[in-house]
Amino acid sequence: MTIGLAPASFGLPATDDDLTVLRLIRSRRVGPATFHRLIAEHGSARAALEALPQIAAASGIADYQPCPEGVAAAELAAGRRIGARLIRHDSPDYPDRLRQIDGAPAILWVRGDPAWLSRDMLAVIGARNASSLGIRMARGMAAGLGEAGFVVAAGLARGVDTAAHAAALPTGTVAVMAGGVDVIYPAENAALAARIAETGVLVSEQPPGTEPAARHFPTRNRIVSGLSQAVVVIEAAHRSGTLITARNALDQGREVMAVPGHPMDARAAGCNALIRDGATLVRSAADVAEALALSGATLPQRIAAQAPRAIPAVESPRDAAQPIQLEGRILDRLGPSPTDENDLIRDLGQSAATVSAAILSLELQGRVTRMPGGRLALS
Repeated sequence: MTIGLAPASFGLPATDDDLTVLRLIRSRRVGPATFHRLIAEHGSARAALEALPQIAAASGIADYQPCPEGVAAAELAAGRRIGARLIRHDSPDYPDRLRQIDGAPAILWVRGDPAWLSRDMLAVIGARNASSLGIRMARGMAAGLGEAGFVVAAGLARGVDTAAHAAALPTGTVAVMAGGVDVIYPAENAALAARIAETGVLVSEQPPGTEPAARHFPTRNRIVSGLSQAVVVIEAAHRSGTLITARNALDQGREVMAVPGHPMDARAAGCNALIRDGATLVRSAADVAEALALSGATLPQRIAAQAPRAIPAVESPRDAAQPIQLEGRILDRLGPSPTDENDLIRDLGQSAATVSAAILSLELQGRVTRMPGGRLALS
């Protein structure tokens, strides 16, 4: 829902404090879009709180009461207990990219360093029941994007999200939660979430202690895409929640990219449909960076510093080979007899993440087969 506010009108007066802002957004029937409209109309959260009962009465709602002060105070105390921090939408720590979307979250709860939220970010998302190839693609994609200077965002879901977060831990990753930042879902990702909180950041607009419900996931998805310059989809069924994030990205003016899959694989139907409808086909982190450069998007300093190349590469300076050139070099070194992948990486003189991404691309093309024991052969 568009509320017609210019970016400059998102600020709150200095007289509003965390408790007042929290009371307004937690009041019954006040969502993010209504929150921003009330601020625009009344000038402050405090004034909006005072006006809410009268506004509700005019709408035929009798005896309306805003969120009690004690309820908001309890939420603030719960956040302090778990070591989380509240970031209001008028805070310098609130990410500018997210602030620009319609219905931007009024507040964010974060565990970790909020500075990650304002870095150049890309979302890597996909199927929960991802194939082994999809998982390897997610790892290679996230690792390559991290090496290129991007922070990787996802929703901490099973499958592609989990693989992307894990691969991006060394370079920075953001996990957007459907429930509270202290309620890890799925539970098996508790250790991963703890590492993200140490080296990246967990973020949610829900109160601490909130169990994720079905209605929370679409709103979570809009934050994933809202934080990101682009969304990369790796495996998604035709009717997938992942496609909701892709639609959000389009609505928010973000780039949508998708990895193609076999037409007989139901897990690839959503990606193939996105490509058919105009999403950019990508096979590697290098493809993503190239597409962003062509679109005029802001690229991380690590990539920009490699000018005067016409299209910035995602590899480090020693990984200067273009993706297609690297794929050709891999094919030249492979034959029908299996070759050890580690030996191939050493022979090519490229980073493991760069070579792995190129191998995955060749696997998708049906030109390379991965054998047991970490060996590769021509198909």
